[in-house]
Amino acid sequence: MNAITSSAERKVHVPLGERAYDILIGPGLIARAGAEIASRLKGRKAAIITDEHVAPLYLEALVKSLEGAGIVSAQLVLPAGEKTKSFEHLMTVCDKILEARVERNDYVVALGGGVIGDLAGFAAGIVRRGVRFVQVPTSLLSQVDSSVGGKTGINSRHGKNLIGVFHQPDLVLADTDVLNSLSGREFRAGYAEVAKYGLIDKPDFFAWLETNWSAVFAGGSARIEAIATSCQAKSDVVVADERENGPRALLNLGHTFGHALEAATAYESARLVHGEGVSIGMVLAHEFSARMNLASPDDAKRVEKHLKEVGLPTRLSDIPGALPPAETLLEAMAQDKKVKNGKFTFILTHGIGRSFIADDVPASEVLGFLKQKQPQ
Repeated sequence: MNAITSSAERKVHVPLGERAYDILIGPGLIARAGAEIASRLKGRKAAIITDEHVAPLYLEALVKSLEGAGIVSAQLVLPAGEKTKSFEHLMTVCDKILEARVERNDYVVALGGGVIGDLAGFAAGIVRRGVRFVQVPTSLLSQVDSSVGGKTGINSRHGKNLIGVFHQPDLVLADTDVLNSLSGREFRAGYAEVAKYGLIDKPDFFAWLETNWSAVFAGGSARIEAIATSCQAKSDVVVADERENGPRALLNLGHTFGHALEAATAYESARLVHGEGVSIGMVLAHEFSARMNLASPDDAKRVEKHLKEVGLPTRLSDIPGALPPAETLLEAMAQDKKVKNGKFTFILTHGIGRSFIADDVPASEVLGFLKQKQPQ
């Protein structure tokens, strides 16, 4: 990590020139949010965007913290869930920001998980052609993934995250205390993204997770270490390829399969949430790599064993309800933004921590693989 601010807090710096920012990771950060924001940003007005699940838990504390630092805020509470990432709610958020008279040096504060962060960040990127943006992620998934890197957006009927902009945050406050309020399912879903960083190019980190995952789930220093390592891994990739023209695509390990499964379940969280789709997708990516003689089947088995051990779904049969035929799943993948010029691009692997970008993957191979994997 770049710096340690206390024994219980870590800081990761994302060095993007004039768009550089800090990620603070540790307990009690919502209570300190006003002071941390005021010390870095000039604006004294904020529009806080949150959802109906998070608001009763943390909105009052955040508003009080901002007020203590002389920051006046307006608040908007939206419905929770993936379906909130829509044009309708985007317009609601934009109207709220304008109604609050937020100027370019003021800021939008996203208090919530990945859905709120993606939506609020998109609005912050387009209102007045860009206002300041602060992420206060309240889920493990958003703390290690969606709050970092500047990718914002909403969903379309054609697929997930197909409409959006790159708009980097000015500060990320990852309060690890809030993770104690997550359900086991929500925490496990976020853990899939933590494991992903080990599977991309950090085999030692994946091995550490295999040994220490229960301590990460329990909280304390192991949890902070896992989040900080994940944020540093993402920061390194974003700095090398901010707009996903090359190696940043590695962060999509498991996502092409996963997004297709989310679309196939109509984004119904009762059936599948994002991290669960990624978990299944990462297993499928390793199994498909083995099918293509790129990696050992033992690696796929090791990935599945670990994800299953922590309680994540790893197979299509783990998804409640019927899935569409393999041909329909393939069509969903063809709409995914990881496809270029109609040709499939997958993140495949040569083994644990040896992922790579594979261009021009034959659609016939993918279709045959999906048919083989579908529940009989």
